[in-house]
Amino acid sequence: MTNSDLTILVIDENTIRASIIEEGLTEAGHSNVTVIHEVQGVARIIETLKPDVIIIDIENPNRDMMEHLFQLTRTVSRPIAMFVDRSDTALIESAMDAGVSAYVVDGLKKERVKSILDMAVSRFNAFSRLQRELAEARSALEERKVIERAKGILMKMRGLSEEQAFALLRQTAMNEKKKMSEIAQSVVTAAGLLM
Repeated sequence: MTNSDLTILVIDENTIRASIIEEGLTEAGHSNVTVIHEVQGVARIIETLKPDVIIIDIENPNRDMMEHLFQLTRTVSRPIAMFVDRSDTALIESAMDAGVSAYVVDGLKKERVKSILDMAVSRFNAFSRLQRELAEARSALEERKVIERAKGILMKMRGLSEEQAFALLRQTAMNEKKKMSEIAQSVVTAAGLLM
């Protein structure tokens, strides 16, 4: 998907500021831009539109509005760029925790919209990759723990060496056309029922 194919949702209660963002996106070659001026009902719009990127512009954010938006952004797994007019450390931290990829204070200029959008997408992709790698590493560690437990059970119950227990798990996995961790989990579960 090229950048010009992106579906972009702009949430901005101020029509003048929204037009600045829209103009910056149009000049950057983005033609699939939807602008909404009302925060209410935005979850339904996101569900319907399924935007690739969300840009939120809040001139003077209040805590309630920001909390509503942060609850929304926590559930939406998309790059989000946020423009605000004033800096507040607590709001910045909340925004980052909620998944906002780019938080821009007092920087709404049409010339900057493209680079900020690109940065938000890039940061989102990098963060998503890190989350995926972390999940894979955790899964691999859990699988390794289960295999170690299963080997220990087989060694104890059948009097096998560690190498023999591992070979038995591997051979059974190949015969059953399953992952070794699945076979190991079955051994652990069965042992729990029998002991």
